[in-house]
Amino acid sequence: MRAPLSWLREYVDLPAGVTGREVAERLIAAGFEVEAVDRLGADLSGPLVVGRVLAIEELTEFKKPIRYCQVDVGAANGTGEPQNIICGARNFAVGDKVVVVLPGGVLPGGFEITARTTYGRVSEGMICSARELGMGDDHGGIVVLPPEYEVGIDAIALLELVDEVLDIAVTSDRGYALSMRGLARETATAFGLPLRDPALLDVPEGNGSGYPAVVSDTVACDRIVLRTVTGVRPEARSPLWLQRRLQKAGMRPISLAVDITNYVMLEIGQPLHAYDRTRLSGPIAVRRARAGEKLTTLDGTARTLDPEDLVIADDSGPIGLAGVMGGADTEIAEVADHPPALTAGRGPQTEWPVGTTEVVLEMAHFDQVTVARTARRHKLGSEAARRFERGVDPEAAAAAGQRAVDLLVLLAGGTADPGVTVVAEPREPRTVTIPADHPDRVAGMAYGREAVVRHLQEIGCEVAGSDELTVTVPTWRPDLAEPNDLAEEVIRLAGYTALPATLPRPPAGRGLTARQRLHRRVGRALAGTGHVEVLSAPFVGPAQLDGLGLPDDDARRRAARLVNPISDETPWLRTTLLPGLLDALRRNVGRGSGDLALYETGLVFRPTGAEAPAARLPVDARPTDEQVAELEAALPAQPRRVAVALAGAREQAGWWGGGRPADWADAVEAARTVAREAGVELAVENDRHAPWHPGRCAALYASVDGARTLVGHAGELHPRVVKALGLPERTCAMEADLDLLERATPGLVAGPRVSSFPVATQDVALVVDASVPAVDVEAALRAGAGELLESLRLFDVFTGEQVGQGRKSLAYALRFRAPDRTLTADELTEAREAAVAAAVERTGATLRGG
Repeated sequence: MRAPLSWLREYVDLPAGVTGREVAERLIAAGFEVEAVDRLGADLSGPLVVGRVLAIEELTEFKKPIRYCQVDVGAANGTGEPQNIICGARNFAVGDKVVVVLPGGVLPGGFEITARTTYGRVSEGMICSARELGMGDDHGGIVVLPPEYEVGIDAIALLELVDEVLDIAVTSDRGYALSMRGLARETATAFGLPLRDPALLDVPEGNGSGYPAVVSDTVACDRIVLRTVTGVRPEARSPLWLQRRLQKAGMRPISLAVDITNYVMLEIGQPLHAYDRTRLSGPIAVRRARAGEKLTTLDGTARTLDPEDLVIADDSGPIGLAGVMGGADTEIAEVADHPPALTAGRGPQTEWPVGTTEVVLEMAHFDQVTVARTARRHKLGSEAARRFERGVDPEAAAAAGQRAVDLLVLLAGGTADPGVTVVAEPREPRTVTIPADHPDRVAGMAYGREAVVRHLQEIGCEVAGSDELTVTVPTWRPDLAEPNDLAEEVIRLAGYTALPATLPRPPAGRGLTARQRLHRRVGRALAGTGHVEVLSAPFVGPAQLDGLGLPDDDARRRAARLVNPISDETPWLRTTLLPGLLDALRRNVGRGSGDLALYETGLVFRPTGAEAPAARLPVDARPTDEQVAELEAALPAQPRRVAVALAGAREQAGWWGGGRPADWADAVEAARTVAREAGVELAVENDRHAPWHPGRCAALYASVDGARTLVGHAGELHPRVVKALGLPERTCAMEADLDLLERATPGLVAGPRVSSFPVATQDVALVVDASVPAVDVEAALRAGAGELLESLRLFDVFTGEQVGQGRKSLAYALRFRAPDRTLTADELTEAREAAVAAAVERTGATLRGG
């Protein structure tokens, strides 16, 4: 909303020295977003005067038409002699009044005017267009003034070229601020000054003798007012003051009747529409569109109407989209620009008036949602729709009609018809009950009852009561519906800067959940081992799952489809973290990052197919616990997972020695890092699982709720997957279920304990059959070693002739320690031999070298 300061001063007696920036600061403090304060004419200086064209000489020897004009500027040039001026425009003639800037003047943009020789003549000034004067973007011709203005008078004051305009971004809940009336009320409140409300007019009651109206949908339209003005002079033009106010507000002057409706809409906030009475047939009706009906709107577009559209119609059919835009068939005509012809839906016309002489004004109040849906359905934004969808004062319709009638009578010489049509549904005042101290509790500071009442009255509320206030909300504030809405008004008018800066105090006993703590620990642990976190979009498509080489019956292909996906290529919610993580790896490798270790934690979505359709929850009341449970039952399972992707060198080469590329063992170690944060020991076994290499894929198991459970996979990706996804060779990855690891946690994770007793290390090399998993040997050693075993680590695997065909040697380092004493040699030997005996018994191992 663009609000000229000069226009605001009509309704609020601001002190003479108050600038637009000061007004903007007060409005910003009251919660409005003032985007800019445009200082019109700040760099404009005269002499800029009204001139009359005395003679025009056409210069034809040049490539483009040039005119050498003699212009009378009166005594403004100090001599009284005509000014000789070169001009290329052709939209004026001898005798026209024009705007002339004389030598010494400066136009907007710092354009200084001097007498100079051009086209073989001396040009003593310039005849100005609207854009050159900063009045708008129209550069198609010269500004031609009405003939009544005196030659030589100051055009700067005449055209109101110097002004300040506030450009305000009005939020969707403050539709009243899309009018000078609403902004003037806020300005008056901000400065503590009285307001002259432009809507306080003497308005006649409906008398039943006006132009007839019928409303068939009283929910979508609860009020319509019709006024008629006859005897309008079709040749009447909008006065300069009216045109300039529209231009400053960002609207283009069109014709007197249209300009008046736009002016009243900007002034009072009530959109209204003017019809040529001679083009109406039958009563004006407000109804829903019928199937197959069409309407050509004022923008010249033929539109097929939807049955949900609310239309203004007469006996011939729709003549306008209610609250959005009028129809072309009933528009106001200034001249006879409609010769006898066939007009859609109206049949042949044998006589047309020379311009409109009878005007029917329509002022109505339409439902916000209905107008918004119609405007979006037809992709038709308009100033009227912008206001209706934000909320318009229903009581302003009659006042806006009276204001428009007064202007038509004053400026077009019309006569107000005594008939007034009002069709309105009864409307009870809206009241909100609020404790007097509610704003205090919301803001965290004490305002007091008197201040609360005063601020509510400043916005137009009527307040009654003592401790419990009954607030009657003004009709122009449909956004005030709850106590918190009123508390917000009190807080903003009292000043946001007065609010104390206090941190919220969480209630005792509440902190991060176990799931959140594990999530944070895992992130810190992976970051500490050199992994970098990435966040990828949770959307996948069939191409990505095909690239992973997933079988057709893989559960990860059963994905939830989005109703409105961002991209047709990724219409599903992810069932695994790997597509997004590997895509991030590929992009970073392509940008020159060759050695990468990435990780991501997040939700995946695993529908089972048994989910019931989601119920539509009510919007007028809080859902019940049963409704919320039903909605949650319709959602797919959403486990939280962690994934790692590795490529390039895991250890860099340097003076300390050679580097080492990342391999499957690093992916497994990342899984162990995650598990350690949950206090869980992982069992690692060979597996075949897409998208991993069948010979370098590890299945990760943990004890969950007492049962051995698969929690993830790790290893090197299959070469076909690497090629399909454009990844570096030997790329490795890991993915594990954090929720399962949380369930496997034995309790609170204990911190590391530092013992004061020494550790004793024993190495054991066992030879087993090549088919025996190392995890089975490790489990047997742990079981046999007993409580004295502190840790166990596989540090070597050997195959060769020394151990025999089909056999392998597994070397383990066993660390023993007692919590309360130093172990004796006998205790250490006994524990070692018990561990070896258990391995021999369970796995058929033999002690190498024994």
